[in-house]
Amino acid sequence: MQMVTAAFGASIPTAEAQAVQLVVSLREIRSQITVGDLAADNIDSAYDSAADALVDGLGLASDRSGYIALSQTLDALLRADSAHAAYETGLLSAQTDDSDALIEFIATVGDLNQYQYQEQRFDELANPAEGTALGAVDYNPAQSQLTDAYSVLEDDPGVLSAAANDTTGVPQALALYPTIAQEAATRQQTVQALAQQIASSADSDASSAGWQAVLMLVLALLVFATWVTLSVLIRHSVVRPVQRLTSAARKVAEVSGQELARVADDDAQDESPPRLEAVPVLADDEIGALATAFNQVQVTAAGLLERQVTSRRNIAEMFGNVGRRVSNLTTRQLSLIDAAERSETDPELLERLYRIDHIAVRMQRNADSLMLLAGIRETELDGRPAPVTHAVRAALGQIEGYQRVALSAEADASVSPDALGDLVLMLAELLENAVSFSPRTATSR
Repeated sequence: MQMVTAAFGASIPTAEAQAVQLVVSLREIRSQITVGDLAADNIDSAYDSAADALVDGLGLASDRSGYIALSQTLDALLRADSAHAAYETGLLSAQTDDSDALIEFIATVGDLNQYQYQEQRFDELANPAEGTALGAVDYNPAQSQLTDAYSVLEDDPGVLSAAANDTTGVPQALALYPTIAQEAATRQQTVQALAQQIASSADSDASSAGWQAVLMLVLALLVFATWVTLSVLIRHSVVRPVQRLTSAARKVAEVSGQELARVADDDAQDESPPRLEAVPVLADDEIGALATAFNQVQVTAAGLLERQVTSRRNIAEMFGNVGRRVSNLTTRQLSLIDAAERSETDPELLERLYRIDHIAVRMQRNADSLMLLAGIRETELDGRPAPVTHAVRAALGQIEGYQRVALSAEADASVSPDALGDLVLMLAELLENAVSFSPRTATSR
């Protein structure tokens, strides 16, 4: 009892606790045996029930701990031991020839069959050495004497009924008792040795399973670490090329946007064509093919931008050349017209010369517009700011119908010399439109 309590402690299973209480109740059975108030068959059944309850309480037959083979082997060993003990006590009770001797012998037959069944079950579950060790219980002098006594009763069980209350059976049973005690000691020694072997195997298997579990855990951690490492490497191998492609695409978009802005801005200065860096192709796969295709797109885009810059430069040079030529021609033409005006006295012819002079001035203004589109600007010779009224008067001198324009200013601001030529040209165009598309009787201010 103390060993069972020490082994399980507070965690003893409910079934095992009930079996222990059943063993404790055997004290009352012993007291009844002492005063002779209990029949032999009741004594046997009480002890057999307690032994079976202890084995059942262990739950070895239904163990699901992962060592079911060892658990069932130990269960078969303990049940075989319990059945053989019941067989021995039952045979002793039947030898007394009391009134229940036949009943006790029938129970003994059942116990022997149960022992043989559990022994066969143990042989099937245990290894050959363990099966041979348990089988040795059946082959010793004490067991041979028990077998002989059992055979006598088995051959003629009717004698048990005829010999009821025969006092001669008690000395015969007492003579058989030392043999039964010897057989019980031999059996107990064998069962204890086998139980220790099975427990040692279970401990060894548990230790091995523990190491295997640790090994599997370490292996799982290694596999997980390898998977994480491969995932990171694969991600980098995919993300980095994609990031390079994204950066290159943004660069192309930025350069293209800048070029479009220069095209839209007439004042922008032409620069050398942009140089786009090629995306490195580090793998011969789908991403590598995409990088190669994108490099081709960059080359094409850079070529288009270079042609755009060259085309704008050529057009600007063409406008500048045409503007200069026209400007030179109109300047010469205006010089000739001025010379003719100074020497002419006929009012009608002089009026025509004035009109030709205004047309030539208008052509001069168109030449200035072409040079302005080409990016050519002319500043005042003195390089000093000029008043706005000076720009307006210069613009009036370049249009027809300047007589219809009345100039008035409350304040006169100054204009930078860099912007003076553009301002005169713009005012001349605006005043020309105002005079041309307003009634002839109206005066512009």
